[in-house]
Amino acid sequence: MSLTAEPALSPAAAAPTIRPCKVGPFTLTMPAMQAGLAGYSDMAMRVVARRRGCPYAVTEALLDQVLLRGGRGLEKGAVLCDEDHPVAGQLMGSEPDELARAAKVLLECGFDVIDLNFACPVKKVMGRCRGGYLLSDPDTAIAIMRRVRDAVPGPLSVKLRRALDDTPQAADWFDQVFAEACALNFAAICVHGRTVEQKYTGLADWSFLSGLSQRLSTQYSALSTRPTLFGSGDVFTADDALRMYHTTGVDGVWIARGAIGNPWIFSDFAALLAGKPLPPPPTIHEQREALLLHFRLAVEIYGEELASRQMRKIGIKYAKLHPNGKDVWREFIAVRNQRDWDEVLAKHYAADAAGIRPPSVPDAEDTCK
Repeated sequence: MSLTAEPALSPAAAAPTIRPCKVGPFTLTMPAMQAGLAGYSDMAMRVVARRRGCPYAVTEALLDQVLLRGGRGLEKGAVLCDEDHPVAGQLMGSEPDELARAAKVLLECGFDVIDLNFACPVKKVMGRCRGGYLLSDPDTAIAIMRRVRDAVPGPLSVKLRRALDDTPQAADWFDQVFAEACALNFAAICVHGRTVEQKYTGLADWSFLSGLSQRLSTQYSALSTRPTLFGSGDVFTADDALRMYHTTGVDGVWIARGAIGNPWIFSDFAALLAGKPLPPPPTIHEQREALLLHFRLAVEIYGEELASRQMRKIGIKYAKLHPNGKDVWREFIAVRNQRDWDEVLAKHYAADAAGIRPPSVPDAEDTCK
């Protein structure tokens, strides 16, 4: 399903020394992407990010069974527009044959890459043998990858965490899944530096990402097609993205919670990669422009009533960039319709002024990233 969006802004140019970053046939303009985020990363959020330099994005996890049944899950979750490419449709499920069939549905919808989620740590997902659970069942995970590989001629990727937990057995399970993704010529592998057991607590282990990068350069150097390695975890600012990129040797950075309400993280990262100073925070009018676009696209997808409810959680994230953020937060949370939305923008975003930087660590949320 396609909608029409306005032409994209040109992303900031990356420095010549930046390593090329590809996903299958797609060469990215910078080594970063917007993660799949449950409840957030729809076409509206992805387009807003692309206008600020994001070269590649992933949908939130789409259930295979919902896609196969069609209806609302397919209609809302698989919405694309001409500007929203290249884009990966992320699949979640537990049955190899159903996931293979669902992958074909996403290809028919116009997705460029099929991404498999073996990472989500949310309890209800784990309880249904999906997401991060599959890192405890490498036989099923490998069967899924093989079946989807047989069904999909184009690029595939997979999202992993560094293991189910910190046991040696879990490390071996991870290695089996990682090795199979390489053997099956997956175009990209994204690894979050936390275990499934950690969920979103503690720190992501970036040293693990460094080790994987080294492994790809040595143990898997003979591969005809080397998968692109994306790193994930604790990337909340452009400075974080730059540190991960330079210290771990990953090919690209998967930006998740740091992009919610702050799509400028991509243009900021591009500036830092180019050796330029960190740009100033977006002004009030720049924030308003992003909010207006986000709301307009959300209305196209969901209709005014549902979009108004959906945008409450988006608005309160943008509020963190506003100098009167607490007041703006309270008013966004009360939005019920477009009139309420317009009133908040008229009250708090009419006069231009300098914005502020968002906090370096966002609120903890159970989002599949």
